[in-house]
Amino acid sequence: MDTTSPAAAIPLFTLQQGTAPLLVSIPHVGTMIPDDIAATMTPEARRIDDCDWHLDRLYAFATRLGGSILMPSCARYVIDLNRPPDGENLYPGRDTTGLIPLDTFAREPLYENGRQPDAAEVARRLDTYWQPYHEALVAELGVLSARHGHVLLWEAHSIRSEVPRLFDGRLPDFNFGTADGASALPGLADELQTIVAGYGGYTAVANGRFKGGYITRAYGKPEAGVHAVQLELAQCTYMDESPPYAYDETRAAQVAPLIESVVQAALARVMAG
Repeated sequence: MDTTSPAAAIPLFTLQQGTAPLLVSIPHVGTMIPDDIAATMTPEARRIDDCDWHLDRLYAFATRLGGSILMPSCARYVIDLNRPPDGENLYPGRDTTGLIPLDTFAREPLYENGRQPDAAEVARRLDTYWQPYHEALVAELGVLSARHGHVLLWEAHSIRSEVPRLFDGRLPDFNFGTADGASALPGLADELQTIVAGYGGYTAVANGRFKGGYITRAYGKPEAGVHAVQLELAQCTYMDESPPYAYDETRAAQVAPLIESVVQAALARVMAG
């Protein structure tokens, strides 16, 4: 399958392969919107407000740990790689954006009137953008599992600390999700929450509002040696939450060592069984 964008000669994703039993997936860090899709969208869409900004910089330590890192080029507005291909709501009864979002977290329309994707366009984007990322993810998990026996799939996400559409009030800084314990070793999310609490200066919750998206739930199979953890990080811990969404070197330098610590702790726990 072609893994370059038809609208631009750049890869649909990048996979940096490591040697450790660790795969860091960052499915919402992309910012590209192909020209043919952008032509149907509103000016609000082109701001790409709902991006997991700068996580490639924040997770630079993963290279030092020997981890593999998988990142897409396209923005989640093109297609959400952390949603099931059938578009099922992962949080029944709660408002959320879909496989191909039609509006922003602030309910601003992403498409010009009458230009929303039809069923054929949804199918095209699944085949062109969604499927290659997931095939690469599955393949790398297979490589690491065969080499090490166990692997930690770390789903790296971030979000504004206040999004009234999705949750009330201010989100905790660290939101660990293991699908209520189904995607990783029992109690792992609680152990990571305890590490953050002991560190001081940051709040944390285990399997709260964010329990893990499609990737965590679909590929986290602890019985097969694949342990998936999602961290939804409040963006105020490392960046400005309003345009132009600047990276804050001081805040990032403070929080990055803690993120590295919890990833290392999860990896050690997974390898110890």
